[in-house]
Amino acid sequence: MRLFHGFDNAEIARPTVLTLGVFDGLHIGHQLIMRTVVERAHAIGAVPTVITFDPHPRAVLYPEAAPPLLQTLDQRLEGLRLLGIEQTIVVRFTREFAQLSAEDFLRDVVHERLQAKEVYLGQGFAFGRNRAGNIELLRRVGRELGFVADEVPEVRLRGQRVSSSRIRQLLFDGKVNLARRMLGRPYGIEGRIARGAQRGRTLGWPTANLQVENRVIPKGGVYVTATLIDGAWRRSVTNIGTRPTFEQQAAPTVETHVLAWTGDLYGAVVRVRFLHRLRDERRFNSVQELARQIAADVARAERYFARACVRRALAVV
Repeated sequence: MRLFHGFDNAEIARPTVLTLGVFDGLHIGHQLIMRTVVERAHAIGAVPTVITFDPHPRAVLYPEAAPPLLQTLDQRLEGLRLLGIEQTIVVRFTREFAQLSAEDFLRDVVHERLQAKEVYLGQGFAFGRNRAGNIELLRRVGRELGFVADEVPEVRLRGQRVSSSRIRQLLFDGKVNLARRMLGRPYGIEGRIARGAQRGRTLGWPTANLQVENRVIPKGGVYVTATLIDGAWRRSVTNIGTRPTFEQQAAPTVETHVLAWTGDLYGAVVRVRFLHRLRDERRFNSVQELARQIAADVARAERYFARACVRRALAVV
């Protein structure tokens, strides 16, 4: 995938089919937009292109109301590549950029610089100064300049609109199964493994302490997870919480025990995907009681992974 930071650096050699937006999470609604862009680009011999923004526009214009993002920028870019996007332009969103009118943006950037032949928006998306860049404006300017403009319908699940904000709330509530259906994949976080207090090792269940890069972490508790190590997804159990049996911490920690694996992960960057919630975190009366509960959690995780449909779907080892 060709990556450009800003329009000034973009070297557009062929016409494009494009879309624009933040696309946080790249959920199934976003995926429908990307499929439309990729299919149409291949049909007319153009380059499937995405214009995305960093930071989130609300973080600049209304920082007190800015949402925590589901993905880092690198995760979003990787996801776009996997969805078939061949060219991504990352626009640094500033207050100055926010003053650009939607019509000037379409004329000077989308038409002149990016040679857009077709442009697709997610339903209800608006851009430009005062959010004047809606689908009606896009179609009017498209007719004048000679490019196709259309709106991709929203995706609904269980009667509810699929959105990044809805997925955030599901994760904050610990509902990782429904979040997975809206994302089209398990929710994942990424971070570097740091040395912790090593209490898990003394209990017989060594854990990797993850310094998480993602801002959205599921509700505290114990989860069946998959952890990416050396290119393979491995079975694991992950605890998110404040370690109440030992000490009450202000900030939650993320600790992962990888099943049937004894390697050293210190300093490595790993990914963890949340598959199923087992229970809330709670305080135990003794270390022995905690160890017995961990053993029960691991046994439940083993039964989860033993299901043939799970092993086929997740390709875990």
